[in-house]
Amino acid sequence: MSNSKADACNRLKELAARSPGLCIKDLMVEPGRVEQYSISAAGLHVDFSKHLVDDDVRSALLGLAESVGILDLAKQVFAGEPVNRTEHRAALHMAMREPSPDLDPETTNQIVAARERLKSVSDSIRKGSWSGSVITDVINIGIGGSDLGPHMACSALREFSDGPRCHFISNVDGAALLNLLDGLNPETTLPIVSSKTFTTSETMVNARTTLAWLKNSSKLARPEERCIAVTAYPDNARTFGIPTDQILTFPESIGGRYSLWSSIGLPVCIAIGYDAFSELLSGAAAMDDHFLSTPPDRNIPLTLGLLAVWYNNFLGAQSHAVIPYCQRLRLLIDHLQQLEMESNGKSVTLSGNQVETETGPVTWGQTGTNGQHAFFQLLHQGTRLIPVDFIGVIRDRLSNSSHHRLLLANMIAQSEALMLGASDENLHRHLPGNRPSTTILLDELTPATLGALIALYEHRVFTQAAIWDTNPYDQFGVELGKTLTGSILDGTGEHDASTLNLLIRAGLK
Repeated sequence: MSNSKADACNRLKELAARSPGLCIKDLMVEPGRVEQYSISAAGLHVDFSKHLVDDDVRSALLGLAESVGILDLAKQVFAGEPVNRTEHRAALHMAMREPSPDLDPETTNQIVAARERLKSVSDSIRKGSWSGSVITDVINIGIGGSDLGPHMACSALREFSDGPRCHFISNVDGAALLNLLDGLNPETTLPIVSSKTFTTSETMVNARTTLAWLKNSSKLARPEERCIAVTAYPDNARTFGIPTDQILTFPESIGGRYSLWSSIGLPVCIAIGYDAFSELLSGAAAMDDHFLSTPPDRNIPLTLGLLAVWYNNFLGAQSHAVIPYCQRLRLLIDHLQQLEMESNGKSVTLSGNQVETETGPVTWGQTGTNGQHAFFQLLHQGTRLIPVDFIGVIRDRLSNSSHHRLLLANMIAQSEALMLGASDENLHRHLPGNRPSTTILLDELTPATLGALIALYEHRVFTQAAIWDTNPYDQFGVELGKTLTGSILDGTGEHDASTLNLLIRAGLK
């Protein structure tokens, strides 16, 4: 740890020691508080004035960011430098939105070619000219980042959907897939198998079941010919039987949870059209530009990442709640869980040492107003410090005035109630208040603002990882369970008494 970073951390520890004296509602009466603690960019307005942060804390957090050089590190990501040091490769998700002029020409050409291919394929499917067949239904078969991002985007942007119906299968639970297939016409259904390696066991099993259904339910002798593959390893897709001209690729340097912007976004293109998908990319690129070029004190992702570090590392918060007050954003929480916890669920620094501080708070949530009737009791009167992100949409053309006014009123009231609390001599009715929250308002839920919102959280994740000196782009922690699953299924390996007993009871041995 550099001396400047150590000094910044020591200063924040001193400020944290006096934080019990901070009162958000007292801070709120300071002149200019809301203006100084609110920022607008890329169709989003972010109000972070309801936080346990005064000017001294904010200044110290900005000093911490400067000591690490976060924005300089972010520019290395954008330029395509090998920032994923444990896997010795770049992290090209920003380049998929807008290639950096510093990117090597070969990589830029590959990105442009993949995007043109994405447009060509999605256009032909939407126009009914794919393989000479009219497609009414698409099944995206993937898991993790090959499912969560595109599934979330299709759900959020259903207002703009005018293409074939897109369905998503991720869980290897056969009941889900078989129930879906039972209601589809095999003659007009197109499977898309999305897998970075094209070896993921759940995805391959679901794909084989779907292809067997196609073969048994239609006149297709080779159902693989009615299938598209999206992968970073095209040879594996060809071995599986997918024709070369039906394979879309993306760079190996794109992590699954960052892959929505690549060919993994094919079902989004099919659902809303390539032009609207391009708006999604443009909105994310606008947030990239804001993050890379805006001064730290007016930088939204940097600010939210620093606030997360403040709560996690200095005030002892162990989780972070995300509450979208828009039903179409219900899957955003699932996407953010993978983005934040797979990226920042790390305990080793880039140099290979154990971290000396807490990392990766638990991300969770539910849509409002449903969450108010489920877990808000804990937020208001529980013993845990849980910072909350409220996300709302100012104008919603799919709703009506009476519903939308009530929805937004609930969201804003909850943020105010968390801050104010309520005094009562009856302690059962006493709400302590002084509970922090951020409110993020989208002008409208469009492809562009959704792109900006997702990119905002990506950079928030990056900011935390930069301060912790961890790698947000690998995920070795998920590998052991996959290996043990294989050993159970093929009958190899020895097991402890509990595991062996469970295998026998489950009929697996």
